[in-house]
Amino acid sequence: MANNWWEIQVLCEPALEDLVFLRLESFGCQGTASQTKGSSCLVLAYLPQEKAQLLDLSALSLLLRQDALCMSFQAPVIKWSLIEEEDWGVNWRKHWHPQKIGDRFLINPAWLPIPTDSDRLILRLDPGVAFGTGDHPTTELCLEALEMRLGDDSEQQNAVIADIGCGSGILSIGAILLGAHRAIAVDTDPLAVRAARENRELNKIAKEQITIQQGSVLQVKELIDQPVNGIVCNILAEVIIDLIPEMNAIAGPETWGIFSGILLDQAKPVADTLEQHGWIVAALWRRQDWCCFNVRHA
Repeated sequence: MANNWWEIQVLCEPALEDLVFLRLESFGCQGTASQTKGSSCLVLAYLPQEKAQLLDLSALSLLLRQDALCMSFQAPVIKWSLIEEEDWGVNWRKHWHPQKIGDRFLINPAWLPIPTDSDRLILRLDPGVAFGTGDHPTTELCLEALEMRLGDDSEQQNAVIADIGCGSGILSIGAILLGAHRAIAVDTDPLAVRAARENRELNKIAKEQITIQQGSVLQVKELIDQPVNGIVCNILAEVIIDLIPEMNAIAGPETWGIFSGILLDQAKPVADTLEQHGWIVAALWRRQDWCCFNVRHA
């Protein structure tokens, strides 16, 4: 079978954008982009053909419509079509441009020239099918939190970071650019592992500085002989809740954490689970309908 992809288009009211993103992520889409269309928002999402049948897409469409109607918004217009992998790459890339994040980062698409007039840390990225471009509020929040954690603190310059659900590797690369000693990046999706390794090479970072493997917390535990200094995790709230009990196996008394991918109405169960397993919530940062937990081990 050719490497075909479903391109899913959702035309909705701007207030629904975050909820649409969440639904598409939960459905398994490995790439999303959005643009403004007049007074509406057009969300594009991409999914390998073998991961969904027409009945699955119809069910997704029904869920998106029900979400909108339950919130008293107009039902979105949803379309889907099959495209070849080469067309997929072209389609979403035209929506993505260099982006400043926080005080120090500039996320630069790999296919564009490297800026020569910027004093920011240039993070080159080709998300591949893993995505993680930095344009989602949760990724922005995580990178900004890393700036705060790694900053100019000499102790943190020797930090070892665990990146759980690394996607394109953007957070691991960001941590190394900020001065972390080592990052261990894991993801259960082999496509994400491939993309993260390619982005490591793109940014000329040694394999010894960013170790990338398929897996989750267990794989991190096998690669360390002492607790990590920090944990970053930008995935879905439900997955974070399931992983929190496992994270104590790689955390020590002074380990800090940055957890995002969490909608505001999911914050309480995440906070409750963190506190039940020995973590203290130091700060909760918000952007649009998303939040980011900055925590430390008790």
